[in-house]
Amino acid sequence: MAMTKRQMPSFLRFPKNPNLSQVLMLIGLAITLFFIFLAFFAPVFQAWGWLQSPTELLNNPVYDPPSGKYWFGTSLLGHDVFSRTIFGAQAALQVVILATALSMLIGVPLGMVSGYLGGRLDKILLFIMDSIYTLPGLLLSVTLAFIVGRGILNAAIAISIAYIPQYYRVVRNHTVSVKTEVFIEAAQAMGASTWTVLSRYLFFNVIQSVPVLFTLNAADAILVLGGLGFLGLGLPETVPEWGRDLKLALEGLSTGIWWTTLFPGLAMTLMVVGLSLLGEGLNEFVNPRLRRQNSIRK
Repeated sequence: MAMTKRQMPSFLRFPKNPNLSQVLMLIGLAITLFFIFLAFFAPVFQAWGWLQSPTELLNNPVYDPPSGKYWFGTSLLGHDVFSRTIFGAQAALQVVILATALSMLIGVPLGMVSGYLGGRLDKILLFIMDSIYTLPGLLLSVTLAFIVGRGILNAAIAISIAYIPQYYRVVRNHTVSVKTEVFIEAAQAMGASTWTVLSRYLFFNVIQSVPVLFTLNAADAILVLGGLGFLGLGLPETVPEWGRDLKLALEGLSTGIWWTTLFPGLAMTLMVVGLSLLGEGLNEFVNPRLRRQNSIRK
């Protein structure tokens, strides 16, 4: 039986007269879904002949400007910029989803265990996470990329390490505050095991901010991946990547070749903006204080 509007949780009910932040969240969601659609169906479009191969060298003069034949023009090497921009979204989403998922799968359980058990384990984990958190994310990712090498999984691992402390700190702080609640103490008094308390009573009470973190970290991870690609440390050369394409396109800027830089850079910017707007909007839905403040302002 489907839930009625009254039965739905309050943060899932979208208001009839949305405020500016809620409208921006919808815009962010639309942009994000648009890129997901392009990334998912890019191979299908190529199979139907609607897209050129992103690695194919075209038999035409290099740096061909945008036209009816090549919508975004061609690159220095003779690649179709439109195709590489679309497939670059696919590569970016693969790395970003893997990176944020890895950091979430590590940071959330560590935060729960550390906050619930406390003691020496909590102090050790706090020290490690704070040490990682103080390092600049891009610098840490670059260092790890040197170690693990290129590749989608390797790039995701290099990027994910910087985000683990964020999940850990948020979940740990929530766990410390929730574990003193009456229902937790009642479960402990009834002999519930640590695993039962963590999985059944704590988990759903401490993960409210995780979707927000996931979205905002995904936006930041796109920029980090672009930085790795620009430095030649991201994905293999056979995989279209926005950061590496921007680096190659710099050679043509001085001669007025603008399209090889504009379109990959615009795609990266739009995806970051979309995810950021979506994350900020989710934060308002999840955070009751922000909803109250916005309702008062209205």
